[in-house]
Amino acid sequence: MSTTPTASITPATPAAPAPPTVNGQVVGLAHHATRAVLERLLARTGTTFQQSVALNAVAGSGAPIDRDQLVARMTDALKIDDSAVLAAIAELTASGLLETLPTEDSRLRLTDAGQMLSQEIRTGGAEIAARLYRDLPADDLAAAARVLTTVTARANAELAEA
Repeated sequence: MSTTPTASITPATPAAPAPPTVNGQVVGLAHHATRAVLERLLARTGTTFQQSVALNAVAGSGAPIDRDQLVARMTDALKIDDSAVLAAIAELTASGLLETLPTEDSRLRLTDAGQMLSQEIRTGGAEIAARLYRDLPADDLAAAARVLTTVTARANAELAEA
């Protein structure tokens, strides 16, 4: 009988997974996950995503906004067609959250109820962002913002060429 020692087999330690490379899938997954969290807030307020964007745009302008300017802003930002934006505006107007100026029916402003709802959504959105982005280093957030801003600009340039 041989007394040759047998080699001990130890399981290999699995390598740590490589950090993901930023690509459309990673960005898309982050977008859809955070959008789903926001949609829960919007559902509680009875507001659609497009309506919330319209309310935010009008509130952010600080003054009445031209309907065509709002439509252009939303179609550019959301990559949706005019009819979807006009439908959101009509819904907000019908529900008493937006109104046209009495002297200029092409300009829109928030009603008092629209201002309250807009503030509620902005506050809720800020709370969501605070939870989701907490503990992330400021330098990482700044780098991500630079990268995503560049990618967005390049995609918009390609869309403009078509």
